Amino acid sequence: MADANKKRKRQNQEAGSKPKKKVVIDAPNTAPSTAKVASVLRPKHCPPVIAVTPGVQLPDNLTFHSYMRQDDVKSKKDIFDKELAIHSTSHHSIDYTGKEEAPRGLLNHYLGIYDPQTGKLQVVEAKKMVIRPSVRARQATAAQMGEREAKQTMMEARTELGQTFGTKKAKKAIQERVLNAISPMKKPGETPVAQLDDASRAMLRSVGEITSTMATREELQAAADEARPGPVPNLEAEEIQDVYDPEAIIGASILNLVPVRDWQEAVSRKEGIQVVSKYVATRFNQVAANDADVTRLRVLRYMYFVILFYLSSRPSKQRGVRQLPPREQLREKLAPAPEAVIENIRRRFSEAGQVRKAHIESIMAYCCVFACIIDNFQVDPQDLQGDLRLEPKEMDLYFHVIGARVKKVKNKDKGVTHWARLTLPLEFPKQRHMAQRRK
Repeated sequence: MADANKKRKRQNQEAGSKPKKKVVIDAPNTAPSTAKVASVLRPKHCPPVIAVTPGVQLPDNLTFHSYMRQDDVKSKKDIFDKELAIHSTSHHSIDYTGKEEAPRGLLNHYLGIYDPQTGKLQVVEAKKMVIRPSVRARQATAAQMGEREAKQTMMEARTELGQTFGTKKAKKAIQERVLNAISPMKKPGETPVAQLDDASRAMLRSVGEITSTMATREELQAAADEARPGPVPNLEAEEIQDVYDPEAIIGASILNLVPVRDWQEAVSRKEGIQVVSKYVATRFNQVAANDADVTRLRVLRYMYFVILFYLSSRPSKQRGVRQLPPREQLREKLAPAPEAVIENIRRRFSEAGQVRKAHIESIMAYCCVFACIIDNFQVDPQDLQGDLRLEPKEMDLYFHVIGARVKKVKNKDKGVTHWARLTLPLEFPKQRHMAQRRK
């Protein structure tokens, strides 16, 4: 059994790898093995510079110029006692400045120049500097600040006083004047009196780029039309009956599955039907008696299924959301609707068993379209308003959404009644453009 405390030799990770060896640099045979300090030089005018760049990597093509105080230039002090600085403007956007940050005397710095042929070392005393960068666009010299103060006019001084000590009305007038100020032009074709600086041009260019991608009023109106609840109208139709085609907005296959024979037989036997919709009850005999127009009767029956679907839902704890009953109960309440018709209504007007606000608005808009088709595009919405449990203003709004016109009609018996009429061209609600709030 192997000893557990005995260490194993480390194996090479790569097969065939060679052991590491120190590389011997070929040196000339004439080079001496030791170096001797031949001389120690102390420059009088231009000492060499040992520069460090903490956190910065300098480009290779920089050119530095040396600078000295005017008093030190005429002074007879030693060069190492004078304050020296180097500066470079070779970069297109960054300036580099080197200064002495550590006081001299505590630590002196030297450069050694070694001659391998003779083995002599020449030592030269140098200055140590720290080079730091600065962005040229952020610099503001004292001369520029002085020019800015000199250009301040009496009007600008009065504006500042008004902003500081003026009343609210005066401050508002000053702010509006500043915002609406435009540089005056001399004559057509000439340059303006006040030239824009680089910062102003950059700001205007950025504003132009942002506003170029903004939607126009027509595009916003088109987006609002697309997001409008209810069926999509055929705006290219030349006849009003072609704007909302029942086979297009419901589906030809679903519309043919809607049962109507029991209603036709009830009318032929002069029997009534039991419905929970006053709108359907008041129009049942007239529509079902017309055997030549079965499509209107199918639309009326499909509309009744939609009303039953909405009334079978109940408000939930979540605001603006109604909860549907289980599928078995929904089939009982919508009987005798076929399964395909029930699924068509459920998928169109609900999601995951919930009837949300958008679904409710879609139900109201669809019912308004169905009412226009059944009543030959001129509807008294009072009965439908009671079935959907809406206020008169809400009912009028949904008729406006589908493009109908709503007018008030005075009647001696009923007083003022509302009538909705669907006619070409359709009039949809325009998108509201809110005026800018005054401050």
